[in-house]
Amino acid sequence: MEHLSGFAPLADRYEGFILDLWGVIHDGVNAFPHSVETLKQLKAAGKRTLLLSNVPRPNDAVMTMMNRMGIDESLYTGILTSGEAVRRALRNPPDLWWTQLGTRVFHLGPDRDKPVLAGLPLTEVATPAEADFVLNTGPDDHRNPSDMAEFESTLVECAQHRLNMICANPDLEVIRGGVRVLCAGSLAVRYTELGGDVRSLGKPDPAIYQPVLEQLGLPPDRVLAVGDSLRTDIAGAVGVGLAACWVLDGIHGADFKRPDGGFDTAMAESAAREAGVVPVATLPRFVW
Repeated sequence: MEHLSGFAPLADRYEGFILDLWGVIHDGVNAFPHSVETLKQLKAAGKRTLLLSNVPRPNDAVMTMMNRMGIDESLYTGILTSGEAVRRALRNPPDLWWTQLGTRVFHLGPDRDKPVLAGLPLTEVATPAEADFVLNTGPDDHRNPSDMAEFESTLVECAQHRLNMICANPDLEVIRGGVRVLCAGSLAVRYTELGGDVRSLGKPDPAIYQPVLEQLGLPPDRVLAVGDSLRTDIAGAVGVGLAACWVLDGIHGADFKRPDGGFDTAMAESAAREAGVVPVATLPRFVW
C-alpha cells in the first residue's frame, strides 16, 4: 500500500476513475476546492471519470446540487447514484422481490429525497399501516439525525406491519457540513435486527458497478476507484476486482489524524487489514 501526497501518480497509471462524492468531492454543503482542481486535471489529461454515490436522490437532482457548489457537469464523464438505481429498479423490477412490493409506499426520509419517487406509478402514504412497503432514504427533517432512538418507534411500526424495506443509501453515517449524521444504512441495520426484510442498492453491492464499468467502457484493470469509506467504497471496489485508493480525510478522518494535521498511515493500514481490504494507495485528500 502506497501513501501518496497527491493523485497525479495514480492518474498516470489508469485510464478511468470511479469517484465517490461525499467525503471526496464535497461535504454535502460545499465542494472541496482541491477536489475540483483534481477533476479539472483529470479532464485535461483525457481521463474518464464516473461519479458513483450512495446518495438517495436521482442523478439529475445530484447534478443540480453539484452545479450550485461549483462542480460543473463538464468536469466528469458520468454519474450514477443509489437513488437513480432505486428508481430504475422500481420502474423495471429486477426480480420477484421487487415485483411483489406493491404500489403504496411509506417514505422514511427527508423531503429533499422525494424525487426518487417522482413520476413512478406509486402512491405515497402517510403511515406504515397504509403502506405495502417502506422506502428508507435516511433520517427525516423532523428528528435529530444523529440519534437512532428518534426513529425506533417508526421502525418498530414498519416491522409490525411486515413491510419490506428498500434502503436507498447503504452508508451508515456521513459528515455533513462538519457534523456526523446517520444515513439510511444505519436505519436499515436496525430494521433487520427487528426482523425486517431489506434490500439495499449502492456500494458495496457488486451489482452497482456493472453499469458504471459499462459506461466507462474500459477493462477493469485500467480503472481505479476512489473513496473515503472502507465499508462501502473500498470494499465494494475490491469485491469486484478493482484497484482502490483510500482518501483518509473523510468518514474515517478523525480516527487517523495526528496532532500536526497529518494522518497516521500505520493506523490506516491496520484498519484496512482488519476490514479485510487492501487499497493500492492512500491519499490525505483528493488533491492533485
